[in-house]
Amino acid sequence: MGKQEILDKLRDSIVNQDINGCAATTKEALAAGISAFDAISEGLSVGMKIIGDKFEAAEIYLPQIMMSAKAMNAAMEILTPLLAEEKPGEGVGTAITFVQEGDIHDIGHRLVSTMLGANGFKIVDLGVDVPNDTIIDEIKKLKGGKILLAGSALMTTSMLGQKDTVIAIEEEGLRDSVKIMFGGAPVSDGWIAEIKADATAENAADAARVALELMK
Repeated sequence: MGKQEILDKLRDSIVNQDINGCAATTKEALAAGISAFDAISEGLSVGMKIIGDKFEAAEIYLPQIMMSAKAMNAAMEILTPLLAEEKPGEGVGTAITFVQEGDIHDIGHRLVSTMLGANGFKIVDLGVDVPNDTIIDEIKKLKGGKILLAGSALMTTSMLGQKDTVIAIEEEGLRDSVKIMFGGAPVSDGWIAEIKADATAENAADAARVALELMK
């Protein structure tokens, strides 16, 4: 089986919520010489993008998303230890990742955290439903280093909190210390410009590319 066939099989295992099959295909990919990074960016994340699109179109519902997430987690248990070996500390910077206060949707958040880590970022994962005080405290701890703030929101209501986050960072005099990237289904380039953040991205793989550009 060729590389693309295996990557397609990985993609399909996510789309079909095949937990055992996803883990088995991940091992198959590694045995075939496919890197952990490529398995994620060209296989697993493609599947998660399809699942996300289907959810937005109301073609699938939360139980299917959770099963796809479990399949992704089964693969990541195998791949995560290998990522540091493939992309050892390149000094890109530290990424503070979180889901906006009032929101607990973490599938995209986890995938973005993984992709940023795979691209050399040190990850500080604050989790879900994160208040601004926690974010501010973390930025203060890391001040002086290269910091990326990567937040997500799946709901329009929690997206509105992103503006408050930027304002809070400005009021603390920390805006010049951090690059701010927000993502999530309702987030647009226009919204990013309005709230004076730095960037957004369409998916986890694109988030890694955009993040690296921001840190240059």
